[in-house]
Amino acid sequence: MSATRSRLVVAISSSALFDLSESDRVFREEGIKAYANYQIARENEPLEPGAALPLVRKLLALNELLNEPGQVEVILLSRNTADTGLRVFNSIQYHDLSITRAAFTGGTAPYRYMRPFGCQLFLSTNPVDVMEALDNGMAAASILPAASSPNPGSVLKFAFDGDAVIFSDEAERVYQEEGLAVFAETEQKSADKPLSGGPFKPFLAELHRIQSEFPKDESPIRTALVTARSAPAHERVIKTLRAWGIRLDESLFLGGMSKAEFLKAYEADIFFDDQAEHCQLASEVVPSGHVPHGIRNRGTKDTE
Repeated sequence: MSATRSRLVVAISSSALFDLSESDRVFREEGIKAYANYQIARENEPLEPGAALPLVRKLLALNELLNEPGQVEVILLSRNTADTGLRVFNSIQYHDLSITRAAFTGGTAPYRYMRPFGCQLFLSTNPVDVMEALDNGMAAASILPAASSPNPGSVLKFAFDGDAVIFSDEAERVYQEEGLAVFAETEQKSADKPLSGGPFKPFLAELHRIQSEFPKDESPIRTALVTARSAPAHERVIKTLRAWGIRLDESLFLGGMSKAEFLKAYEADIFFDDQAEHCQLASEVVPSGHVPHGIRNRGTKDTE
């Protein structure tokens, strides 16, 4: 393996990392002062795991397989102040997570610190924060309350939808505006023209670079495309990834079938999709992140 490794940096909100449902209830019902008093009074009481904690633990464990420490890092981006965030840091220590860097933004937009920290992905439970990150060209997803991953092993398995996630929504726009027949015809005619990259292209590229450091059957990361596309629209996707120089371990072209059982069979640690309905169904069997990007989310964004 090469001596020089890539650096993967994932940002996580405190509410994705830990269960802050009771704290959030206090904030919503009693206000920010009561919330601050609540957190300070309980700062030595560890928080329970949140939806993304198992994923974060697996991410950090990748460092044990790499020769250079810190090649995978998780950054805490929180709307708390440092004062109210002390409970979060104490909980990080309690759960033995090697997270040492954080930005406590005191209620302002956390995405501003993604680029200075070098983050390729932001996971949060706050859809507004997620959309702000996406609008500024960074990969982000809203983590849903979800079932535990069925993956018992140490290999970290990512699953991605294609259009508006890995790829831009240019093809999805044709489908939405002109229908399936025109979409299929357009994709077939454009098979040799690579799709533009979507918000998750840089993150996927970083995963691929880490994978390339290992023999294929020894990589600690696996990736899968799980898409509603089918033949003949599959060809453009395959050729796009080839043009990008990115290899996916598995590609599932489901032709509109429900993705949930396939994700369960794949044993995804997390699945990213731009359609909220697909994420809700998938979250019954695997951890899922909604990517509110592209034409299918235009109405959602306008109502925020």
